[in-house]
Amino acid sequence: MAKKIFTKDNSTYIIVILAYIIVEALIGTGNLSSLMKGLLVPLCVYVILAVSLNITVGILGELSLGHAGFMCVGAFSGAFFTQLVGDSLNGGLRFAIAILIGAVVAAVFGILIGIPVLRLKGDYLAIVTLAFGEIIKNIINILYVGTDANGLHISIKNAAALNLDPETGRIIIKGAQGISGTPSDSSFTIGVILVLITLFVTLNLIHSRTGRAIMAIRDNRIAAESIGINITKYKLLAFTVSAAFAGIAGVLYAHNLSSLVALPKNFGYNMSIMILVFVVLGGMGNIRGSVIAAVVLTLLPELLRGLNEYRMLIYSVVLIAVMILSWSPTAKAFRERYFGFLSRRKKEVS
Repeated sequence: MAKKIFTKDNSTYIIVILAYIIVEALIGTGNLSSLMKGLLVPLCVYVILAVSLNITVGILGELSLGHAGFMCVGAFSGAFFTQLVGDSLNGGLRFAIAILIGAVVAAVFGILIGIPVLRLKGDYLAIVTLAFGEIIKNIINILYVGTDANGLHISIKNAAALNLDPETGRIIIKGAQGISGTPSDSSFTIGVILVLITLFVTLNLIHSRTGRAIMAIRDNRIAAESIGINITKYKLLAFTVSAAFAGIAGVLYAHNLSSLVALPKNFGYNMSIMILVFVVLGGMGNIRGSVIAAVVLTLLPELLRGLNEYRMLIYSVVLIAVMILSWSPTAKAFRERYFGFLSRRKKEVS
């Protein structure tokens, strides 16, 4: 199966690897600004989020607005583990375990949320998943967790209610102040590796028997059920895998910051909508399109920063233009004729 994926969808891997080589060359020659360097890890985070959400929205065909909630769960669980073990583990091993913990915790939440939620569809599913994301963010903002010689202490009132030992106690999660002092274990290289792993798993899933069952449910639920496909099983599987990768993105995001706080801008409704925009503009079900859309739409506001108040206007116009060119019947017919012509020419030459 792996051999088949690499021969069929190798263009996506090649794009990511070439981009990594070019960026590393620019860094080595000093031609990349500090602003762009600061965007490298977030770019990897957004690519992972876009690809993972495409599993739910594009492959499964269900609208979810709770992806930022799974990212939040992964970010805080991974950062909590890192703070808990401190320097007792090697940095690389500690970060690897944190990624696994973030993925597992987010997957567990995906199962717990998916079992009741996936019975819904359309706008109802979107509203419920949106509510989940907001609930997670608000719970984190009132949660206080500390540790001392007696173990973990949890409170939703204030730090004083933890009753920590004054000598051995320390607070890890500080309510609305979040987690501070997380080591900067994230890097662009690690981010690219995680992107490649996400692509490999996602593309293998799509082209596997499981992926075909998931897409059959998307295309016609009744027909899929009539031939014996377990609807609940495959929908829950897709939702869980999507949540797990969102958790991985959250861990990568958390270890790129000195202070992790559950704010509306990074784990709220706007974040979920932004990830959904990446998926829609890249093409629902189009993994390579999600990668390109996430990179372009993340870089575009920064590249237009010199235009000050006009940059967001230009950004909005670009979004509208891309939507029209991507989804209008005329544009689709033109692309089909153009690529069909290229395909015929290639066959004639060969």
